[in-house]
Amino acid sequence: METIAVFVNEAAAARRILQPMLRADAPTHWVLVACPPVLTRHIGRWVSQSARRQWRERWAADLFAALAPELQAPAGSVLETLLAGRPLVAVSARLQARWPQLRLLDARAPRVGRVDEPISATQAASAANRWAAPAAATAGLSVVLILAD
Repeated sequence: METIAVFVNEAAAARRILQPMLRADAPTHWVLVACPPVLTRHIGRWVSQSARRQWRERWAADLFAALAPELQAPAGSVLETLLAGRPLVAVSARLQARWPQLRLLDARAPRVGRVDEPISATQAASAANRWAAPAAATAGLSVVLILAD
């Protein structure tokens, strides 16, 4: 049985990436790693650390509930869940120490204007994503200037 760790931050994006793998109907040991959004430092004024932790756990439980039925559908598949802390490289290193033949899969939805944290030491941060927001702003301004004429 193959063991795959899937790093997820959004259920819809993960479904698109996992769909071809789920069609195989082979039993798989899934390790679903939830990567919750990072809250700003200013939220600390209104929310305590325990409330943040509870929010992260509720957010992860909703994500796991959305993806668990699809991952457990093939007979013999096993699902483990994990709420990731930072840095993700350390989380993936601990997982690979536990399962030496582990395959890592980054199924996180890309965020416009933000570079995602790499999940392993060999994964390079995508430089193309860094230019997404400036390119979108430039394209939007170009459209406005064309329509203004």
